Amino acid sequence: MRTRTFAPIHVPQSQPLVAMNMTPLIDVLLVLIVMMILTIPIMTHKVPIDLPQPGLRNPGPHSVHRLDLGADGRLAWDGVAIADAALPDRLSALQAEPDADLQIAANAEARYERFDQTLAVIKLAGVTRLGFVGNERFARFDAR
Repeated sequence: MRTRTFAPIHVPQSQPLVAMNMTPLIDVLLVLIVMMILTIPIMTHKVPIDLPQPGLRNPGPHSVHRLDLGADGRLAWDGVAIADAALPDRLSALQAEPDADLQIAANAEARYERFDQTLAVIKLAGVTRLGFVGNERFARFDAR
């Protein structure tokens, strides 16, 4: 009988993988994408308004009308309550006055959505002389 000798099979030593684990990187990228999707609509929601620059005011006589937004969302024009439907008519009458200014004051408890709707109506009416009343409390934000 003939015997055969087999040479052992040479198995190379296992080498560590040199490729980077991509799973954590993909997870981080997915989280960043989700955060961008959630925050971009918030950042783009705005009502663009051209505000006057300080020091460019005409010192001549002018009339000032005040629009108040209450905590419950009701409007008042120069202290008299008005309906939402009457606001565009008041704003067009304001535009007819050559040196009339509009000041808007919102109650601290008023909803931002309601304030935004009111600003949109003012912008649609073409009012360019607009001032915000009540922001003095934010002049020194760090002071308490």
